[in-house]
Amino acid sequence: MKSDDTLAAVAAVAPAMAAYAKRFIEKDLWNRPELSRRDRSLVTIAALISRNDTIELPDYLNVALDYGVKPAEVAETITHLAFYAGWPNATSAALVARDVFSQCKINTTSLPGENVEFLPLDKEAENKRATTVESNFGKVSPGVVKYTTDALFLDLWLRPGLAPRDRSLVTVSALVTNGQVAQVPYHLNRAMDNGLTQTQASEVLTQLAFVAGWPNIFSALPVFKEVFADRNQA
Repeated sequence: MKSDDTLAAVAAVAPAMAAYAKRFIEKDLWNRPELSRRDRSLVTIAALISRNDTIELPDYLNVALDYGVKPAEVAETITHLAFYAGWPNATSAALVARDVFSQCKINTTSLPGENVEFLPLDKEAENKRATTVESNFGKVSPGVVKYTTDALFLDLWLRPGLAPRDRSLVTVSALVTNGQVAQVPYHLNRAMDNGLTQTQASEVLTQLAFVAGWPNIFSALPVFKEVFADRNQA
């Protein structure tokens, strides 16, 4: 799904790599039915943002827009990943997206700002999460606990510009990409609670293998396996 210019540049120095990209990524991976091309786009841009890969990000932002990801959803993905992949990486992504939006003549004045009407809060689930985090880490870093509640779960996760399923999708993608497998069980369960199917979750790993690399995927596989097993037994 890279641009012709990018493929040509790769082929000039790594012709076998370019051939693999054509054979396995463009002609096969993106045509697999287990995950829509829109979802594959979200997974891919989340991984690229998490890796601070500003070389390939423009190509895949254009791919995402072509496959139905709305500009507001791109903006919300970048905002979301500021918390889950780091502010510097999200800032770099915002600068890339600004140029892509300009080239596509996208009106950025309509992008969602700070003040939006939040989605409904699941108070029982949030109270359970907050209580668990407070009891485990309240004395270790009260500041982290405070902002986890105030900035993330009482604000960011309730923003309507990106559906809860898609927020979970980009979060899991970022965690796997950065090798943060300890955080995957909570967020993978949340993703599946938000509507991501097991088949789709499985295919996220397949998509990420070509972006995050096989070692990160094999580190995540046992975690996904355990989450799937626990949910299937419930």
